[in-house]
Amino acid sequence: MFLKRTMEMNTKMKVTVRQCVAIGTLVCALAMLGRNVYAQAPTPASDRSSVTAIDILLDPDATMMRHSDAVNARLRSVYPKGFALDATHRPHTTLLQRFVRTADLDQVYAAANKVLAGVKASDLQMKAFKYYYIPVGDLGLSGIVAKPTPELAKLQQELVDAVAPFTVPTGTAGAFYTTPKEPGIQPAVIAYVAAFVPEATGAKFNPHVTTGLAPKKYLDKMLAEPFKSFTFAPAGASVYQLGDFGTAAKKLQDLDLKR
Repeated sequence: MFLKRTMEMNTKMKVTVRQCVAIGTLVCALAMLGRNVYAQAPTPASDRSSVTAIDILLDPDATMMRHSDAVNARLRSVYPKGFALDATHRPHTTLLQRFVRTADLDQVYAAANKVLAGVKASDLQMKAFKYYYIPVGDLGLSGIVAKPTPELAKLQQELVDAVAPFTVPTGTAGAFYTTPKEPGIQPAVIAYVAAFVPEATGAKFNPHVTTGLAPKKYLDKMLAEPFKSFTFAPAGASVYQLGDFGTAAKKLQDLDLKR
């Protein structure tokens, strides 16, 4: 979770909030490369002050999964160090990222389900129309881009409004899901989530599914190939806790998106 900016990041560079939002899922790739300073995640508090970084997202259907998995396998065949689309890097289309009070998570789920009550997966059909990548040094972060639709825009805004009472302006590294392999959270991603509304919503919303990393020279050739457009609809909707650099890392709740 916008797609067209590029930036070089290192441990000595300060990243502005607007830059962080513009690169979107680029932070996922940088996490894999380990090129930035990490903030270690403290043990989450159990009281009212505890905050969770969430992603309300659409789960890909079989059609999109087939395409994203194929691209990911292709990219990893030329760049084995790239990340797999696995349990802590779930393919998805982000609708909304927010910091919310942990104690209010059940209310967040209920509010999201209330929004989805009148929505069917078929109402959210999208058309994938191109590949893209964002340069990361000699590499690029690749993805499949879908055209935004009025239905998606309406759903996103309704979710923004529904979740607003439970949000807080920002959080700490402790709001994110971490693992022994990825124990820290880059400070840049905290600013990204804090600024998601309005910087990645409304007219700036750009739905996509990230597919992996590969050398830029290879991606240039891939992007020059004809792209055969395809349509897909979400298989469901979920709330995830965000992981290192904005990955959909831990499923918190399935939502009631009707098929």
